[in-house]
Amino acid sequence: MANLKPLADKVILKPIKEDEVTKSGIVLPDTVDKEKPEKAEVIAVGPGKTLSNGQKSDMSVQVGDKVMFTKYGPTEVKVDDQELLVAGIDDILAIIE
Repeated sequence: MANLKPLADKVILKPIKEDEVTKSGIVLPDTVDKEKPEKAEVIAVGPGKTLSNGQKSDMSVQVGDKVMFTKYGPTEVKVDDQELLVAGIDDILAIIE
């Protein structure tokens, strides 16, 4: 895979595909998840946004973190036939522990 180096407060995410069948065997249609936040693994993190005082803001995620993000915030990109997302740090809602 090509190396992507995010700029400023951007992160590169690899979406985590979830099962579309519940534990009891019920198949969920595509429309069930449409407005729910999505999950992904962080695969690259930018250096942080440059603040007005010239310092870089701290990034609250790191490579390897599993995160939830807003559905329509990130930009979808395809690199070497792999679907990835470029998201701003503000698009990330939480780290999944």
